[in-house]
Amino acid sequence: MDKQEMADILNRRFTFSGCKVALLLGSQILTSLRDDFPTIPHPNMWDLPGGGREGEETPFECLKREVKEELSLELKPEAISWAKIYPSMLHPEELSVFTVASISQEQFDQIVFGDEGQDYKLTPVGDFLTDEQVIPQLRGRVKDYMEEISGKG
Repeated sequence: MDKQEMADILNRRFTFSGCKVALLLGSQILTSLRDDFPTIPHPNMWDLPGGGREGEETPFECLKREVKEELSLELKPEAISWAKIYPSMLHPEELSVFTVASISQEQFDQIVFGDEGQDYKLTPVGDFLTDEQVIPQLRGRVKDYMEEISGKG
């Protein structure tokens, strides 16, 4: 994916339900353990930062807000290396945006975990792709990214 295609996805105003981001630190991915409430989707499963769109946000505005709320990190546009539009995980008739971005060890060390979720951790990408406790759609989206960057996609 070239930078212009990615910028078009991230900065376009269109109807989408929300965004998720795979934050990579080297060969590890930042995951968070969802709350264990039976009233929420995917309770007690490993998730990625992100959430629902508010108002008329662009995908980047949505991601930036969600990463700030959940982790107290400032997501910069230049940190994002990949973006793709998928069906929404909760409402497949709607669209959502999945992205991949890099963080530094310094950023990881500065995380202040928000009030959603039980815990967060870095896990090797390979383990994320095989862990049955990871939300299945997210495993698939990270796999799509890995295949594309390795030239298989």
